[in-house]
Amino acid sequence: QVQLVESGGGLVQPGGSLTLSCVASGRIYSIYNMGWYRQASGKPRELVATITRGGITNYPESVKGRFTISRDNAKNTVYLQMNSLKSEDTAVYYCNGLVNGVGSWGQGTQVTVSS
Repeated sequence: QVQLVESGGGLVQPGGSLTLSCVASGRIYSIYNMGWYRQASGKPRELVATITRGGITNYPESVKGRFTISRDNAKNTVYLQMNSLKSEDTAVYYCNGLVNGVGSWGQGTQVTVSS
């Protein structure tokens, strides 16, 4: 059974930075695209960043230039470096990965941007 576990969330002031990590564990044969999504209270889940196995990244305009996604294939880990955080970045952040051909989700980690 495959698990994705996020870590690194917390409370940060506006303008601050956080780095999220997501580790995939279990019987893993392949991991292709990985990504981060977020869901603010009362809003639908939205894409934050994606990365292919080869390192091609994609971001929506709302985070472009502030967030950076990266991955370590040897460690089955994906990261999200978040800089210049704004109050509107407050949300639960979820890791997603195409693991063994199946889309898998982590349990989420809370990020709160507030003074």
